This record gives sequence, structure tokens and C-alpha cells, in this order.
Amino acid sequence: MSNAVVENGVAEAMGAEAIGETADPIKPMRAFKLRVSAVAQLTPHFRRITFQGEDLALFGSNADGLTLDLRIKVMIPSPGHALPELSNINGSLQDDWYQGWLAVDENQRGVMRTYTVRALRPAVPGCPAELDIDFVLHPDGGSGPAAEWAAAARPGDPLMLVGPCARWGDCLGIEYAPGQAERVLLVGDETAVPAIAAILETLPPHVGGHAVLEVPSAEDFLDLSVPPNVEVHWVARGSRPHGDGLDGKVRTLVAPAACDRGEEPEDVDIDAAILWETPAAGTSVGAGHGLYAWIAGEAATIRELRRYLVRDVGMDRNAVAFMGYWRKGKALPA
Repeated sequence: MSNAVVENGVAEAMGAEAIGETADPIKPMRAFKLRVSAVAQLTPHFRRITFQGEDLALFGSNADGLTLDLRIKVMIPSPGHALPELSNINGSLQDDWYQGWLAVDENQRGVMRTYTVRALRPAVPGCPAELDIDFVLHPDGGSGPAAEWAAAARPGDPLMLVGPCARWGDCLGIEYAPGQAERVLLVGDETAVPAIAAILETLPPHVGGHAVLEVPSAEDFLDLSVPPNVEVHWVARGSRPHGDGLDGKVRTLVAPAACDRGEEPEDVDIDAAILWETPAAGTSVGAGHGLYAWIAGEAATIRELRRYLVRDVGMDRNAVAFMGYWRKGKALPA
């Protein structure tokens, strides 16, 4: 899924009832007021922005202190306008704060986009808590408001995130749930690279498998921390169609079933619905395979890869987490 934080202004125009209460009740999600502390251009298309803020002490993670593929909302302000105050957040986009935010004039409320957390570092003596987000830039044009903000971000710039509250307990927004699988297949384009990189760093040494990552160019290949039994395969897209190299590499790594084929997955109209299905934590990864697949990126590519893994390879659909992060030529809901 930025540049200013409202103290009054738009929040006053919306009214306390529309935005939320001033109290700080314990709820699954909360707004975090942060500031840029560092900016690093990792590659031509990846820019890491590090944030600090007192609110980060309340930023949630899973029971092991990990963020994995944790999704958050990034609030991008409209030029010349501050963002509304967000305090009454329950966790669902259909609840309170989101409807209040939508009620503001679209020229003033800013833009909301979904991103994944690249890293969360708790505070230690002498160093405050920090949170990293890796933004995908588009230096050749076609950037959206979040990428434009990231390209211009400087230390000291304020940003508002909506993410899980540690006081609640359960951490909303994490989909990665391999259960007891000892083999993994992690697949994604550049929008999924931060999540896959975070997952790779957490894999125990006995887990094996493959990570397949398609990025715009070879200059975007990153050095990742990888367990000894996992191979990382970078694919430079170049002038090829988006997802073409990703699809081809997966098919070479995971062969179709020699005899019995799997079920035909139901078709999903990716122009009318969000492509998203993730097995619940603890779900069996499918007898006979022991493989857990996590695939994310452009919806059309992900839909075909999911069909290949379930129908041709014969994987149990409960062992395949697939997420259409975006749709080529179409703006998805935040």
C-alpha cells in the first residue's frame, strides 16, 4: 500500500464525531504519527525510508516480534493540506474512521495507499524505535502519489501510518502462515519484494525452498539474508511483459503433477473483485506435498500462477496464499 499531520484544520472541519474521539481506547488498529529519520536509495527502483516516533512503542507485531508481510496504510497528504486527525480506529475499512476520512473533500483529505513493513526495530538504550518501508519508485514516469512522496522525502518530514496496536494482542495484517511446512515457495514482483525479504529473514534453517522475485532491471537485485536451504531467483523484466519472467521461472522450479491433476480453481474477475485468499494459521499444507506457497503482485499474473499450482501441480488450495497487490491499468481500493 505522509508529508503532514493534522493538529486542527481539516480535523476541525470534519468534526470530532466524524473522525473519532480524543480518548485512547485499546483497539486493534491505531494511527501512528511519525517522522522520516533516514532515506536510502537502494536501487534505481527501491527507496528505503526509515521512520521514528513516540507512537512506535505501540506498533504491533506477531507473538515472536516479527512483522513478516504485515500490511499498513500510508496516508499521503494533498499538496497544501494537512491530514485529518485519526483516533477512532477499530481495524476495518468499513468502520468509523475510514468513512469519516472519505467524507472530507477529496482535494483535502489526501490519498491512502497500502504498503508492507520492511522492518521494525524496537527501542534500545540510546536508540529509539524505528520502522522501515521500502517504496517502489518509477523513475521513467507513471508514479502514483505515494511514490512521488517517497522520491521527495527528506529527514524530518512527517507521515501518518495506520497499523496494528501492540496493546490489542493479536496483530492484524499478517497473512503469511506456513504452519509446519518445511518447504516454501515465495513469489512476487517488485511490490512484494519487501514482504518476501522480511519473510526470508525469519525462516528457520531447516526450511528449504525457493524465492522468485521479478524486478524492473538487474540493477534492482538486492542482497538478502537467506537460510542455507532456500534459493533466491532474481528475474530482470527488462522489456518483457510484466509477470512473464516470473511465471516462466516458477514453472521451471515446480513441475506439474505426473499423474493426477488438482482441482480447477474458481475463476476470479480481477477487474471487478480483489484477488485475495490466504489459509488460516494452522491449516494443513496438504498431504503429499509439504509445500507452502506465498505469491503476491500484479493480479493477472498471480491468478495464473495460483491456477498452475493448484490445477497442474496439484497443490492443496489451503497451502497457497495468493494476493493481488495491484492490477495493471486499474486503480484498486486502498
